[in-house]
Amino acid sequence: MNTTQEHIPIADIKDDILILKDGGGALILQVSAVNFGLLSDREQIAIISAFAQMLNSLNYSLQIVIHSERLNITSYLNLLDKAEKAQSNPLLSKMIVQYRQFIQTTIKENDVLDKKFYVVIPLFKLELGLTSSKENLEQKIKTVLLPRRDQIVRQLQRVGLKTSQLTNRKLLELFYDIYNGQFVEDILTQPINPKELQVKLNPPKPITPLQTFSNTGFVAGTSNLPAANSPAGQTIQTSRNHPFVVEELD
Repeated sequence: MNTTQEHIPIADIKDDILILKDGGGALILQVSAVNFGLLSDREQIAIISAFAQMLNSLNYSLQIVIHSERLNITSYLNLLDKAEKAQSNPLLSKMIVQYRQFIQTTIKENDVLDKKFYVVIPLFKLELGLTSSKENLEQKIKTVLLPRRDQIVRQLQRVGLKTSQLTNRKLLELFYDIYNGQFVEDILTQPINPKELQVKLNPPKPITPLQTFSNTGFVAGTSNLPAANSPAGQTIQTSRNHPFVVEELD
């Protein structure tokens, strides 16, 4: 009886690199996204030009993978329920209930999908040639793939995209999700502290006395200032909390 492992081309995962059964290897980078439609015409042209320069600079193959999956927000709804019960402010509690109803209505009318973008840097067996042992093969794969990874990361940074190499655990989760379907992950691992949900307001800071200049010198904390275009000695009453004082000098 054939098993799923026999149809998977991956032999092992070591040091964040895929070791393939045919003697090759691969490295996967997760790439952020850019809302291209919201950019101006000049920004769109700049991104297209930078991406074209990146493709023209490559002398090896590259794969761009878009992985789309339906989101399971059950744990998020449970989080909202616990936050609503722990909230002591009735107004905030009502807002949480309305927000939860809005989320439920949205997912009923539309499919909520999560798209992730990956760049796969493959390394074929013909590029490696003959190797004497498995250890030498793994070392040679790492020696070839790491410089290619650094080049791709630099080129994507010019486009404004952030990249991160998938670790061993992330690779296992990715391929498990692809071959076995989405798994439910419990986001909430700790109980909610009601104090963290309270609105905190900073106390108002006391207003410091004004420091101004008069005709006779520096005066601190006074409200009697010489009036503009007035004879010497004539003063006007000003508010102590006024942030600015403009005075015309003779």
